Amino acid sequence: MWNEPYLESCCRSALHRLTLVGPHGRPPELKDQPCLLRLQGMGLAELRADGRFAITAPGRARHASEVLKRSA
Repeated sequence: MWNEPYLESCCRSALHRLTLVGPHGRPPELKDQPCLLRLQGMGLAELRADGRFAITAPGRARHASEVLKRSA
């Protein structure tokens, strides 16, 4: 049974971009800020002390299963 909230395609893209930037993080003032905030609320991203968004461990697992289609 599917028990995770659905990710819109824009949020899946934002999650993928978080993996691509790695330790640099994503600044909040970009067009995907609403998605980054949504991902943060779901525990898939976090707002770091430097004001940039980074992916969390649950975010990496969700990216692997939903974006890359790999089992986590």
